[in-house]
Amino acid sequence: MPSSQTVFSVSQLNTQIKSLLENNFSGIWLEAEISNLTKAASGHWYFSLKDENAQVRCAMFRMANRKVTFPAENGTQVLVRANASLYQARGEYQLIVESMQPAGIGRLQQAFEALKTKLQNQGLFDLHRKKPLPTNIRKIAIVTSAKGAAIHDMLSILNRRARHIEIDIYPCLVQGESAAKDIAEKIKLAQADQSLDLIIVGRGGGSLEDLWAFNEEQTALAIASCPFPVISAVGHETDITIADFVADIRAATPSAAAEIISQNCLDLAATLPHLNNRLTNGLQQTIRAQQNRLLTLKMTLSEHSPQQKIRQKQQWLDEQEWRINEVLSHKLTQLKTKQQKLSDRFAAHSPLEHFYSIKHQLAELQNRLTSTIQSQMQTKQNKINLAAQHLHAISPLATFERGYSATYNQQKQLIKSVKEVLPEEEIQTQLKDGFITSKIINSRSTTDS
Repeated sequence: MPSSQTVFSVSQLNTQIKSLLENNFSGIWLEAEISNLTKAASGHWYFSLKDENAQVRCAMFRMANRKVTFPAENGTQVLVRANASLYQARGEYQLIVESMQPAGIGRLQQAFEALKTKLQNQGLFDLHRKKPLPTNIRKIAIVTSAKGAAIHDMLSILNRRARHIEIDIYPCLVQGESAAKDIAEKIKLAQADQSLDLIIVGRGGGSLEDLWAFNEEQTALAIASCPFPVISAVGHETDITIADFVADIRAATPSAAAEIISQNCLDLAATLPHLNNRLTNGLQQTIRAQQNRLLTLKMTLSEHSPQQKIRQKQQWLDEQEWRINEVLSHKLTQLKTKQQKLSDRFAAHSPLEHFYSIKHQLAELQNRLTSTIQSQMQTKQNKINLAAQHLHAISPLATFERGYSATYNQQKQLIKSVKEVLPEEEIQTQLKDGFITSKIINSRSTTDS
């Protein structure tokens, strides 16, 4: 027995490993392919996530998977956010998946969150860095596409409501691989004009991919390093980009940006969007801080969480249900096989089957007997026909047919010689078609001279 080392029970060891996993691998992002997906009757999902060389078991409970908005199937490439855990009943490491999305969109969202966290940690979202909106705006620069609807809308509003403001337009790409670099270069080019009061950077609405140039680091750094106030005016009101967080003021749309700066430059109302933006950013930072604190408390309490224990029990129940179904299915198959064998044996020894077998044999014998009798009768008939033909050939009747006749005396005896008759004696001659009665008048032998 080791004297200086702690001797663990299996339960103690699994508990400590579970705690280590959950405390060190929480909120991780993983991109992989779904396989071995099983959707239990309880509503929970159990599956594996795999790549070319490895796989990991996962569980996604009902309250989490009900938020999945696309068809999750085997072979689907996904991006998941999960917490590592240990299923203590089997001592198996697994992931508890909290959210799932298609891999393509998920990669962009993951990159967005990563850059957002990085820039936030660098302090680029801090309120003290935000520059206020100038009170007397005379000249602005607009960095956007020269052909889009955004520049048209902004110029229309500014021309109608603030004609005194001088506008310099710096056309740039707002979509595609080179867009972020072009936007950053045009911001730097615009800030070389020391007479500017502020810069508007933006474009019209689009998908996450379309707006991605405003989620790249070089765009964010160019906005953050600009000495003039920068208004981010990207997409629609619901679109949020990294540029919105870094900019001094966020406008919900390009038109909203033009509305902000075209108000009475001396009117206090011109500062309200900026104050609203600062208030929103402050609330967001407070919420994020509280969320981080809540996550820390959640991780601390995870080992004793009743919900997690319930989930493990639910997973155990699902496994027991599968095992019972598997055993019952196997037993049912065995019983069906045994029943079939007994049915076959019974059928082989069944009196009814024996009767049918004998009946079949009798039918065959009857057919054979009938066939044999018919064959023998045909043979006999053929023999009779041959004999009849032969008999006919030697029959006196046949002789009669050729013109011959036979003569008989009164005693019905065949007369063979003239010496056997007397004068005046009646005789009968037989022909082919009847008899002739004659009387002897005279008789003469052929031997007489």
